[in-house]
Amino acid sequence: MRILALVPGGIGDQILFFPTLAELKNTYPEAKLDVLVEPRSKSAYRVCSYVNEVLLFDYKERNSLADYLNLLGIIRDREYELALSLGRRWTVGFLLWLNGIPVRVGYESAGSLFLSNTVPLKTEQYAAHMYHDLLQGLNINTPCPPLQVNVPKSDIQWGQKEQERLELKDGSYIVIHGGSSQLAQSKGLDKIYPVEKWKQIIADIQNKQPDLPIVLVQGPEDENWVEQLLQANPNLKVTSPPDIGKLTAMIAGGSLMLCTDSAPMHLAIAVGTYTIALFGPTDPKKLLPPDNSSCVGIQSPTGAIADIEVNSVLEEIWRG
Repeated sequence: MRILALVPGGIGDQILFFPTLAELKNTYPEAKLDVLVEPRSKSAYRVCSYVNEVLLFDYKERNSLADYLNLLGIIRDREYELALSLGRRWTVGFLLWLNGIPVRVGYESAGSLFLSNTVPLKTEQYAAHMYHDLLQGLNINTPCPPLQVNVPKSDIQWGQKEQERLELKDGSYIVIHGGSSQLAQSKGLDKIYPVEKWKQIIADIQNKQPDLPIVLVQGPEDENWVEQLLQANPNLKVTSPPDIGKLTAMIAGGSLMLCTDSAPMHLAIAVGTYTIALFGPTDPKKLLPPDNSSCVGIQSPTGAIADIEVNSVLEEIWRG
């Protein structure tokens, strides 16, 4: 049996879909699970052991007829028996129908005409639970599993060497990720917390816990953010993991993750590192698991992330 999941969105969306993939693999242990994702999200599957093949399609682009025909051929060649679609475009359901996939599951919408099984879309809940609801279209009514990732052994070893390089002890350092992708910024998504406020938070931590190392995660677009923080405090440590597996290994070794709404936030939750995440207009209830004592969301009172008070963050850090 071969199953296809069509998962648009960024890396965070893929990680939030991992519990659904885990449940599919548990229900159909002999099945091959493939995913169709945007090129920017392929790297997420480095830390997912359930997927057989990652196929690429840019859902966001204005795709030509040739693009859709090419996708039609890719899907047809693999002879899927079951498909799950997170998107709500009628064109996707139409493609699945054209391919003759007998079971086509998606959300109820105006574009679900070509789906065989539909489920209600409940956007008010935690996103991983919302994705997991799709399985109700297959009469799978089990609770949604928690977020989990599978880090390759080589990435764990890289993380151990990186800790040695930075003179860190496992479980005895704070990780800070404050970056935001250019794509998010170009869309006007409010996910960047002011550098000056990060400086105040770091200063308070170092004043109260001078021997507790603080590690900044520097992604490809975070150089300026890191440079500004280093100018204020040269004692900060910096790590630049080259892929998501090695990033996960570094996060897993920390005692606390401070971050904004981002893919690293989901990774921290998946590995059980205590997480304090800052949110602008986004409702934390949709992106943080309910009844999880190891993660805290702080939402701006105004909807602008810059308006989160430093004291609000510090109160959560030193709580208890």
